[in-house]
Amino acid sequence: MQSYSSKEELREQLNSVRQGKRIVLVPTMGALHEGHKNLLVEARKMAEETGIVVASIFVNPIQFDNTNDLATYPRTLDSDLAICQNAGVDYVFTPTPEIMYSPDRSIAIEENSLSTKLCGASRPGHFTGVCTVVAKLFNIVQPTDAIFGKKDFQQLAIIRRMVRDLDIPVTIHGVEIVRADNGLAFSSRNARLTPDQKKAAPVLRKLLLQARNEYSAGESLDTIRRNALETIASVPNTQVDYIEIVHAETMQSLDNNDHSSPALMALAVFFGDVRLIDNIEL
Repeated sequence: MQSYSSKEELREQLNSVRQGKRIVLVPTMGALHEGHKNLLVEARKMAEETGIVVASIFVNPIQFDNTNDLATYPRTLDSDLAICQNAGVDYVFTPTPEIMYSPDRSIAIEENSLSTKLCGASRPGHFTGVCTVVAKLFNIVQPTDAIFGKKDFQQLAIIRRMVRDLDIPVTIHGVEIVRADNGLAFSSRNARLTPDQKKAAPVLRKLLLQARNEYSAGESLDTIRRNALETIASVPNTQVDYIEIVHAETMQSLDNNDHSSPALMALAVFFGDVRLIDNIEL
C-alpha cells in the first residue's frame, strides 16, 4: 500500500497503472470503524486481484456547518492507515485542506432538490460541501466505481444524482449499514458518547424496526412518525433534529397514506451534543 498527500503524485501513479483496470474509490473522512472496514473489503472484492482500490482520508471542512463539530471530529490517521492496509487497499489519498482547496476558490456544486429535506434542511451548505469534494475526488482519482455506505442514505442519493446530471463516468454502489450487536450503527461520532449515552443510543434501531413493522401493518405515516417521536421523548438528554418518512429516491415527503412508493424513515437525534443519524427502508 502506498500513501499520497499530493494530488499530482497520486494522479501520476494511477495513470501509470490504470490501463484498463477497474479502479474502486472509497471516500472517507477517517476515524475508520467497522462500517468503513466493510466498505474497504467490498471495494477489494469488487476490484478483484487485478483491479485497484483507492481510499481517501480527508476531513472536509466545507461540509461542516458547525465549527465545533469540525474541531472535535476525531482524527486517527495512523490507525486508519493500518485498517486500509489490512483491507487490501492499494493507494490512500491523505490531502490537507490547503492541498484540496485554493485560498480563493469560487466554484462549488450545489444540489437543490434531494438536499432540501433531512440533513440538508438542518445543516445548510452541508451537501454543497459534500458534492464539491466528491466531484474533486472523482476528478483526481478517475475511478470506474465508487462505494458509499447507506447510513448516509441521503448523501448516497445525492451523489447518484450528481453523477447522473453531470455525466461523470463512475458507477456508484451503496453498501448496507454495519451495526454493533446492540443494533447501533457504527459511526465515527460514537466514540464521543458517554457510557450512559452508549446504553441509550440503540433506541434508534428499536424505533426504526418498530416503524417498519407499523408501515407493513398499514399505519399512516403521521402515526408512525408520532410513535417514533414519543419513543425518543422517553429517553433522557436527547433532542430530535428530525425524524421523517420520505421517498427513498427523491427524498421528498410522501402522502400520509402512501404505501406504494419506496419509503425511507430517516432520523437525526442528539445524545447530549453528539448527533447520530440512522435510517431504514420501509
